[in-house]
Amino acid sequence: MNQHVVNVIMMLAACGAFLVGFKFLSDNMEKLFGNSLKKLFNKTSDKKWVGVGMGAVSTAVVQSSGVTTVMVVGFVNAGIMSLYQAATVIMGANIGTTITAQLAAFSSFDIAPIFISLLFVGVMMEMLSKSDKIKSIGLAIAGLGLVFFGLEIMSDAMSSYKESKAVLDLLGSMKNPFLLLAFGIIFTALLQSSSAVTTIIIAMAAQGLLIGGGGNAVLFIILGSNIGSCVTALISSIGTSVNARRASMIHLIFNITGAILFAIMLLIWQDKVVGSNFYEVTFVKWFKEPTTQIAMFHTFFNVICTLLFLPFTKILVKVSQLIIRDKKQSEKEPWELVYMDKRFLATPSVALGQLKKETFRMADMSMDSLRTAFGGFISRDMGAVEKVYEVNENIAKLGEQISDYLVRTSASGLSFSDEKEVSALHSNIGDIARISELADNVTKYTKREVKDNLVFSEGINEKLAAMHEKLHEQYALVKRIVLDNEKALVPESDGLEDEIDAMRRALVAEHIERLSKGKCRPENNTIFVNLVCNLERIGDHLNFIVHSLDSDK
Repeated sequence: MNQHVVNVIMMLAACGAFLVGFKFLSDNMEKLFGNSLKKLFNKTSDKKWVGVGMGAVSTAVVQSSGVTTVMVVGFVNAGIMSLYQAATVIMGANIGTTITAQLAAFSSFDIAPIFISLLFVGVMMEMLSKSDKIKSIGLAIAGLGLVFFGLEIMSDAMSSYKESKAVLDLLGSMKNPFLLLAFGIIFTALLQSSSAVTTIIIAMAAQGLLIGGGGNAVLFIILGSNIGSCVTALISSIGTSVNARRASMIHLIFNITGAILFAIMLLIWQDKVVGSNFYEVTFVKWFKEPTTQIAMFHTFFNVICTLLFLPFTKILVKVSQLIIRDKKQSEKEPWELVYMDKRFLATPSVALGQLKKETFRMADMSMDSLRTAFGGFISRDMGAVEKVYEVNENIAKLGEQISDYLVRTSASGLSFSDEKEVSALHSNIGDIARISELADNVTKYTKREVKDNLVFSEGINEKLAAMHEKLHEQYALVKRIVLDNEKALVPESDGLEDEIDAMRRALVAEHIERLSKGKCRPENNTIFVNLVCNLERIGDHLNFIVHSLDSDK
């Protein structure tokens, strides 16, 4: 086979190995630090540097600015994050993504074989360990090793061309800055990974294959790759809310404006204009290795752009609002998802956190349904029956959607602890649905109460109301325990559940005593006992929610 064909195949295979390595690294880093990432995004802030830090850290964890930006679009689409917050996180994501180039730059140092050996170490850890955490660490290490393995093969395949005059002349002739900028945009848009483009450029530099023969030329490709990286978020924003599309537009405006400013500087600061070029005066002098020079420029560009544009975040938001005008938005139906967005599936741990919020929104609806049903029973209001029926229909539809997304999240690849949480949430949905069904039972008792003109003994309604309020107290604790992870409140919640059980026993015992003394009408018996038992069962279901994770251990 022709040697040139072999080299091309090897370079493509090496690029594939590199991307697979980063996929392993990204997926398993997300598994290892997913819960931390989930907590990070739960702490959205209006402080600029907090947003930048969030974007940088999350991108460093998932190893993809595209994934972070898509998550941001999802948060904005769900109404959880403001455009101002999104803009700062996007700027941070651009800084975080530069770690890829910094890792790739190590390929030119003698320590590269050490990193490649991590491939074997990581695979052995995954094969020999029984711990899911150790397996994830092993696969992340193996992914890092595979990244360097791909770079090494890529460099070897390119090494045969460093003495080729035809190849060097071809690369040297590629000096048109506008074509190079366009090449960076298109190539990145096709691969949907600025990391891959930057890595290929670095691998070429490691073998002395310099585009444009040196000078500023190679930097225009790096600038173009930053613009091309916006494609992922733009595609993701199709069909989303106006603000979600504005978030992706902010990403595009930020990257395009930064690239244009730097491109103008590079066009002015070149040999033909001022007698020297920016690249050789700065990074070539500051750093010895060409690979480090390119990686450091990539970092420098993104940090400087963030420093330049951060004070003008509000202006970026205003510009995005001028470009994408407001449209009349139809209000969401109660059964439609509020916190969850399909874009979160790219980061399963974050998706799981959002689904937990949706589950408790469903629980809020069920407890509201109970309050409406109970209020209707006490006031003998038949209008409550239809209200409860309508709310319960929405609860059922919402439960179906949450369950569907739980299945899809589970299929996205989760750690063992996250899988347990998925199982717990499936169980929680069942308990919440049962609460809404018990609320519906109360409306049936209201119908019977009104139809048969039943009258209960004096003071009974007040005791029933006290039991009902205890359930809402218990639910408030359940939310804090599960959503805010306040495990110290579990005994207090259990204590309330015990109180509710005791209230049920006392009410039934008092009722039987009244029946035996003829103080209570016999036809009240079925309604009263069933109502009290249904309220007590709601307390049981709330307790099941608190202990659902414990039951999976």
